[in-house]
Amino acid sequence: MTQYLILLPGDESRWAQATDQERAAMYDRHNRFMQLLGERGHQMIGGAELTHSSQALVVRGDLDDVRVSSGPYAETVEQLTGFYGVESDDLDDLLQVCGLLAGEHGLEVRAAVETPGGAAPRPVHLDGEPARSWREGARA
Repeated sequence: MTQYLILLPGDESRWAQATDQERAAMYDRHNRFMQLLGERGHQMIGGAELTHSSQALVVRGDLDDVRVSSGPYAETVEQLTGFYGVESDDLDDLLQVCGLLAGEHGLEVRAAVETPGGAAPRPVHLDGEPARSWREGARA
């Protein structure tokens, strides 16, 4: 299966001003999205809503010469507000399911680069232990 990252941009000021009803409707839409992924044979391997971009940190430099500044990385109205990691063998259908969240603003779907041998590199935690996918019960 190919791994895809679904990037969810949004206008953070609109979300901050949303009513409880509007927020509930959006969360319902995301729950339906996750349900459809499973029903159609796609596997969600991760995802999260992100904190406000004002809390972002931008890192530049090299291993021993790191410079950190307040974010966000891009100065735009729309910021990255969340993401899903999905494994799928059917990109066309995955794009159809993404339509549930895309709306007029759109979203971005990108495939992970496969390394020689056919698999993406496996991330590890800072303690050196292999990271587990959401299917394996990801560690906190």
